[in-house]
Amino acid sequence: MKELQEIIKKYDVASQKSIKSALVTVVHLDGSSYRRPGARMLVNDDGKITGAISGGCLEGDALKKALFAISEQKNTLFTYDTSKEDDSEMGIHLGCEGLIQVLFESIDSEKEENPIQLLNKALKVRQKAVLVTLFDLNNNQNIQHGTCLLLEEDGTLSGKIPLQQFENAVLKDITDVMQNGESVFKQYKSDDVSVTAFFEFLHPPVSLVVLGAGNDAIPLMKFADVLGWDFRIVDRRDTHANKERYPTASQILVSNPDVALQHLTYDNRTFFVLVTHSYKCDYYMLKSLCAAAVPYVGILGPKKKLHRMLEELQNEGIHLNDDKVATIYGPTGLDIGAETPEEIALSIIAEIQAVLTGKMGGMLKMKNEVIHSRDSLDIQIENIKIYNAS
Repeated sequence: MKELQEIIKKYDVASQKSIKSALVTVVHLDGSSYRRPGARMLVNDDGKITGAISGGCLEGDALKKALFAISEQKNTLFTYDTSKEDDSEMGIHLGCEGLIQVLFESIDSEKEENPIQLLNKALKVRQKAVLVTLFDLNNNQNIQHGTCLLLEEDGTLSGKIPLQQFENAVLKDITDVMQNGESVFKQYKSDDVSVTAFFEFLHPPVSLVVLGAGNDAIPLMKFADVLGWDFRIVDRRDTHANKERYPTASQILVSNPDVALQHLTYDNRTFFVLVTHSYKCDYYMLKSLCAAAVPYVGILGPKKKLHRMLEELQNEGIHLNDDKVATIYGPTGLDIGAETPEEIALSIIAEIQAVLTGKMGGMLKMKNEVIHSRDSLDIQIENIKIYNAS
């Protein structure tokens, strides 16, 4: 999400200076790669790059191809084969073994719904979205239609399908992807046209709400900024919860913890961390969160503190089921030997990331399987639908 935010920001600056740009996107992958489909970078005609499509090995060549796309004002698709050791095939020393399909889109700033503007709409409001990118996976020389359609969670549809014979099928599938919440690939085919569609499901950014505006909350804000997360701070003291101390916070709420939740919006991507260093403040906030459908409530302090809180809730007649208790993390953070505020913030952010992605937060060297599961990609390919236009 941070990468997309930076791309949009840099595009706006370039556009104001009449600098032309190209959007470079990983649209398909067969095998392994440092970045997955949906990775993007922006290339300006002055050679400046924002974002990345690999760990640094493809960017140099991609820059050249992006500049060509800008000069020709034409979309192109290129295949990087990182399994070969012939440098003409871009495979030497890359350390990956995959076929990476990369789309180069020349951006027309005069076009109201160009790919960057569609991305901007997707990020402007905190809601889910599905972005459709069309390309010809079978023939790089054919027309590459590129990023063309956006569906927002509220039903707003932007852009259009350039191939009318597939319009109904694409509109049906984009709705299905919004409901299922997973990115997929599909292929559409008529008598003389074949096109692959990348339906990219875009989550809203993670929202991190921190109760307690002490000094140990400041590194939490800084980590959230780096990751592109929405950061909000809550404290009953306006001497601590203010713009001077938390300049990038999207919301600064001066409130007692027992009523703070009434003034906060939250969803299933909102994570709460309680670091007030006050048992009563943490307890009142936890109590108000008992009925809230949030995936994570982290509480700073020893485990006996959490046990005491749960016992007090029980005594007040508040019975939490196992699923709800599983969302409460006390002590908060991964066990990485953290001691300083910065180290503790790192451990908390890492745990939130693990919960967000359904991981346990162990060491990668201990894994026997591949880092990024390929099962989902295989399923998507097996389930490609072929629509024969009438």
